[in-house]
Amino acid sequence: MIEVLSAAPLMTVQDLGRCGFYRYGVCRSGAMDRLALAVGNLLLGNDEGVAGLEIPLPPVKFAFREDVNFALTGADCAAKLDGRPVPPWWAMRAKAGQTLSLSPARSGTRAYLCLAGGVDVPEVLGSRSTQLREVFGGLEGRQVGKGDLIVAGGNSLVLPEDGVGALPPSLALALTDNSPIAVRVVVAAEYDHYTTASQDLFWNAQWEVTAQSNRAGFRLAGPDLELAHKVELRSHGVVPGVIQVPAGGHPIIQLADAATMGGYPKIGTVIEADLWRVGQAKAGDRLHFAEVSYEEGLDALIDVRIYLDDLRHQTARLREASRHWRQA
Repeated sequence: MIEVLSAAPLMTVQDLGRCGFYRYGVCRSGAMDRLALAVGNLLLGNDEGVAGLEIPLPPVKFAFREDVNFALTGADCAAKLDGRPVPPWWAMRAKAGQTLSLSPARSGTRAYLCLAGGVDVPEVLGSRSTQLREVFGGLEGRQVGKGDLIVAGGNSLVLPEDGVGALPPSLALALTDNSPIAVRVVVAAEYDHYTTASQDLFWNAQWEVTAQSNRAGFRLAGPDLELAHKVELRSHGVVPGVIQVPAGGHPIIQLADAATMGGYPKIGTVIEADLWRVGQAKAGDRLHFAEVSYEEGLDALIDVRIYLDDLRHQTARLREASRHWRQA
């Protein structure tokens, strides 16, 4: 169990999301950076999808009320356990009475705190994710606040004495060394309705994440995108990653808490394998869209799967070796 000594705005319990309920108007929700949550869980020997805390706006401070294994992934927040630095993308054991503090992020924007066995809250529609707008899931459908007690499911895993870490996805799955965040996109249904000039701008411009961005979607600033002719659409299903363009001409990337339907034209879709890159962007960051085929988008998911499977196997071997060293 851990106690929240100071809370970060919009800190919530999230897992990998609530699937299979779009037809009822229930969005996926879940972690904005699903890859960071999965890595944190694998470091602890959890299933990839168990719930953790999403911390979008540190600083924040926790007190451990019992011994527990924990992992920190996602944004690098210069974490410290009783003043001792905790490396990013790292799992270790905390003892009862110790305090974990996270400072404002030095890179990225969302940190994930995972606990052995996952955060123990009730499942709602097959998920423990918080949906703030609908007020259900997670911790009573609300933000996690000061004084809240977070219960860990617990497991019997023994970590190496100094902990264990992972190579961050930004290195293991790097796409570019340039300053804009590269995001791979497949063209969507209304792409051909845009002028040739707007199509070129979509791929070549640097799109700035605006302050009018949240878990539902990121509004982007950049050149106006213009339709070649008027398009009237009935509301239709949308999913995380879809890039819609309202009448103003500036794209919106639909994300974890997006509505399940909308009527704006769709110019592209961020591939599932790159949504974590968007999820770690903050206001002022710039995105660059790189066109890929549907098949290339599927191949990118295979790369992510290989990364996670390698991590699972490597950490298991390391824990086994550590166990043998302790017994020797």
